[in-house]
Amino acid sequence: MNSDGAPTVLWRRHPKARRITLRIDPAHGQLIVTLPPRAARAAGLALLNEHADWVTSTLAALPEAAPLQDGATIPIDGEPHLIRCMPQRRGKAWLEPGLINVPGEPHSLALRVVNLLRAEAKHRLSIQASTKSAQAGATLTRVTMRDTQTRWGSCSAQGALMFSWRIVMAPPFVQDYVVAHEVAHLRHLDHGPGFWALADRLSPHRQAAVTWLRQEGPRLLRVGSPAATARAQRAARE
Repeated sequence: MNSDGAPTVLWRRHPKARRITLRIDPAHGQLIVTLPPRAARAAGLALLNEHADWVTSTLAALPEAAPLQDGATIPIDGEPHLIRCMPQRRGKAWLEPGLINVPGEPHSLALRVVNLLRAEAKHRLSIQASTKSAQAGATLTRVTMRDTQTRWGSCSAQGALMFSWRIVMAPPFVQDYVVAHEVAHLRHLDHGPGFWALADRLSPHRQAAVTWLRQEGPRLLRVGSPAATARAQRAARE
């Protein structure tokens, strides 16, 4: 939101867009308007005004942003973990039951926590992907982590899997299904019957995981919200 309470609007022009679209970016709490190459911004404004009630209600329904700061609590494997800043210590952040220990000064805490979560996600999801690809008789070439806003994972035709590192915050049954879904794409790049049969063979948690992500996924995207984290970093420097 801007200081006057109006939503922040990010305008994008995409060469392959065929129509004007509106999308809420939950991580940043802003609206993204995508325009085809020749569409006028006035047409985008007209669509925005037409759906003003939807924009307002959707932004209002976003979970509260969760900054990464000392004393904050975030989930790992669906279990709450307290972030503990340890300025007297040096080295990488590490996990203990219910705790995320973060050495270094408070202004670097957010980056250190993200690096820890990304590393944990890479380790855990890579093991699961390797195991499930062997079960599926599929060739897995690599596993990478990204911070995506519209999908929890993807599969390339070259056998590479990508996952959002944020999925490590979800319960294990959700992680299990997300990995199974993408591994199934190693054999079936579409969503045909063969794909769903393999995905369900690799994980029994499809319905529960999809329901959980629909309900709780936006909350994961709000963890470490850039604006909230920036505020926490500024406060730590004062």
